[in-house]
Amino acid sequence: MDEKLLAAATDVLGSTGWDRLTMGDVADRAGVSRATLWRQVGGKEELRRELIRRLLLDYRDSLWPVLTATGTGRVRLRQALEAMCGVFDRHLALLSAFDTAFHETGLFEEPLEDVVAPLVRLLLDGAADGSLAPQADAEEAGDLVFNTVCWPYVHLRRHHDWEPERAQGLLLDLVLDGMSTEPA
Repeated sequence: MDEKLLAAATDVLGSTGWDRLTMGDVADRAGVSRATLWRQVGGKEELRRELIRRLLLDYRDSLWPVLTATGTGRVRLRQALEAMCGVFDRHLALLSAFDTAFHETGLFEEPLEDVVAPLVRLLLDGAADGSLAPQADAEEAGDLVFNTVCWPYVHLRRHHDWEPERAQGLLLDLVLDGMSTEPA
């Protein structure tokens, strides 16, 4: 799908919300006819799926360099969480409209990994190298870390107008201090 159309849809979504978004508004914002939009996108549900696909691919592509980097598990976990916040910012309107977007990995033909898997890998790496406290259940801890960062970050950015650096810094310090091997 044309990036110009997705950008226009994101703009409209950010200003109207999903319920009030119309394909006509998206076509107008993109500067294309409604017929062109329908030929390239289809309906509103196809647009939603494509926006979610774009989010999931961005997430995967943003975390891959961190997974293959060197450094302690804690350092790489912070890098991954910073990369995640960048993804959340790029898809803020979508995440504000669909809090289940990350649960829709099964919608697509290409294999899209569970979004928590990279965090689980980094938590295990950190426990192995001593930079993070071992977790009784790494899957559960990865899920907790993801949700502790994602949804408060989206909320603070979207509804409280916090700057990215402030929201990211405070949330990541809170999460990483909670996973520290050092006593509180």
